[in-house]
Amino acid sequence: MSETILVTGSSGFIGARLLKHLADEGEKVRVFLRPESKGDSFPEGVEVVRGSFCDLEALGRAVHGVDRIVHLAGVTKALDEAGYDAGNVMPVQNLLLAVNSYNPGLKRFLLVSSLTVAGPASEGICGVRESDIPMPVSAYGRSKLRAETLCMESSSRIPVTIVRPPAVYGPGDRDVLQVFQMLDKGLLVSPGSAARQRFSMIYVDDLVRGMMMAARSELSAGRTYYITSPRSWSWDDLVAAVQPVLGSKHVHTLSLPKPLVFFAGMVVGMAASLRGIPLLINRDKANELVQDFWVCSSEQAEIDLGFTAATSLGEGVEKTIAWYRRNGWL
Repeated sequence: MSETILVTGSSGFIGARLLKHLADEGEKVRVFLRPESKGDSFPEGVEVVRGSFCDLEALGRAVHGVDRIVHLAGVTKALDEAGYDAGNVMPVQNLLLAVNSYNPGLKRFLLVSSLTVAGPASEGICGVRESDIPMPVSAYGRSKLRAETLCMESSSRIPVTIVRPPAVYGPGDRDVLQVFQMLDKGLLVSPGSAARQRFSMIYVDDLVRGMMMAARSELSAGRTYYITSPRSWSWDDLVAAVQPVLGSKHVHTLSLPKPLVFFAGMVVGMAASLRGIPLLINRDKANELVQDFWVCSSEQAEIDLGFTAATSLGEGVEKTIAWYRRNGWL
């Protein structure tokens, strides 16, 4: 028997893949969409509720009668802590209020958070675990942690689950696209030490599958999980996976010294403040970029949920680049 699932952030990269996954499963899907957002590319049968996260009445219409909520909406760029809170904390707070008032029988509230909540690992093989104390190094990570705290404070009334993805790649992603575009030109520019850095990554369809396993598991209520591939990667690993697909060419690696990255972040951040428009990098974001080990462990998700990422790095890279080429992005 199908359920009704509310998705926020449905027009984003992960959200679009989630809608397709749910449609393929035969679930009834409702999306909460800002008034100015387009809603013409959703799978057939998706119900659209429009409104602002400040509008509790609209949120009430969105959450009423649904079985599960997957909250993906948020911001990755803002001018200051208040901007991150407005995009990442306030929506969670108001959604939880709406659930209390309009859908007290909700089966699960799934918050899609971020590895940045944990902060970087102390080493690059095992990575951070769910039991580790969060140590975010950026305003973005701190805002996501505040959102997580709100969820856990509501867990006695609302069954909540939190997932923290690492870097996500796949068809439709624009962030990792920039790395592939660099590699296609035979260049890799790394903020910090390219030789030392390691990172967790997951292919988007694996993430979506893991998210829904967490949202449906009875065991996962009140818990947090890293949904990630079973091992970490180095820049050399990524280059080796990309080269056969893009065409074999030598890649020149340039590691930017950390002081230079911080200086660039400070300059761009000042320009952003003057213009009143958040840009991709500032001093705060630079502190994320220069870390050596953005690595997390998949062990708990494997134990509790039976989740294992099925897509190898080589397979995921090949699928992603093929999509980029078909759509003229690469």
